[in-house]
Amino acid sequence: MADALPPLIGLIVNPVAGLGGRVGLKGSDGAAVQARALGLGARPRAEERAIQALQALKSPQTPLRLLTFPREMGERAARAANFSPRVIGEISPGRTTAADTEAAARMMQQAGVQLLLFVGGDGTARDIHRAIGESLPVVGVPAGVKMHSAVYAATPRAAGQLAQDFLRGRAQMLQLAEVMDIDEAAFRQGIVSARLYGYLLTPSGPRLLQGPKAASPGSEAEAQAEIAAAVATMLQPGRLYVVGPGTTTRAIFTHLGLPKTLLGVDVLQDGRVIAADVNAPQLERMITETTPAAIIVTPVGGQGFLFGRGNQQISPEILRRIGKERLIIVATRNKINGLRGHPLLIDSGDPEVDALFTGHVRVLTGFRESIIYPLATI
Repeated sequence: MADALPPLIGLIVNPVAGLGGRVGLKGSDGAAVQARALGLGARPRAEERAIQALQALKSPQTPLRLLTFPREMGERAARAANFSPRVIGEISPGRTTAADTEAAARMMQQAGVQLLLFVGGDGTARDIHRAIGESLPVVGVPAGVKMHSAVYAATPRAAGQLAQDFLRGRAQMLQLAEVMDIDEAAFRQGIVSARLYGYLLTPSGPRLLQGPKAASPGSEAEAQAEIAAAVATMLQPGRLYVVGPGTTTRAIFTHLGLPKTLLGVDVLQDGRVIAADVNAPQLERMITETTPAAIIVTPVGGQGFLFGRGNQQISPEILRRIGKERLIIVATRNKINGLRGHPLLIDSGDPEVDALFTGHVRVLTGFRESIIYPLATI
């Protein structure tokens, strides 16, 4: 009897996913936004994150066949990761759209892939859901900006590991994971309007999947005010403070009588906002290796991401220049308890920077309260 064929895996890369993140556009949906992002100096990151996932997936113990779409939609990443993929479909290079993602998903479903690996953000997850619904298992490789959906692994390497676990029978249980997305135009105005679009089937891997984003309840206001008062006593003259998005960091600005970009990154110095809603190139011009600077951030509720989700303007280069020792993490007890013991996470896009920041960190949880909590990458 002939040997059974290795499992067939599908790979789809949305090449523009995350394009607007580091340049502060809070999304990448639409040709106009993508053109603006490129004009601001944005660099596509989806392909390198696809390569990271494929490298984690590749194993001599688990041979597999890879099916993908041409050029930037998967073929280039597959070959860079030393796969010999079968390439199907057609695209217009440099002008791919959501319709291409949907077509790729349907063709891979018809080809009988056992697992679909896709690289993108919330919009990409919506495209995949629209094309194939809950018909086959998928693993999302995070490359977008907003990342509210629960279909994504915590990091590209975690996506490859989860796919590997599924192929080797260690993650056979499947679960329905939420596909969420928000109105990007409203998001750029500081309004978060998230909507559930449906579910995709993912292998069960609580340690490897990022989970849905959780909103801060109204009862958090008093705890956030205590944290704000504590941070105000810590601010040093002359130092630049790069302050990430979130209601907890906004409370600090409210305490100081200053406006805060709720969903953006602002720079504070000597009681003034010296730059609002900045992008990565602007930050990198402002902060050199010798600039006295610090970072103030709060983790994403329910997910625990400290860097890599919603604050990609704080680039790996800025993290490297400022360093872990000048990192101020703020979070209420409720937010930390909501992580159920899971660590805070970093997915900056640079594994070397991620490694520099992992370990135990101090988290300010009240006026005279702090805890030591693990920060990890997966």
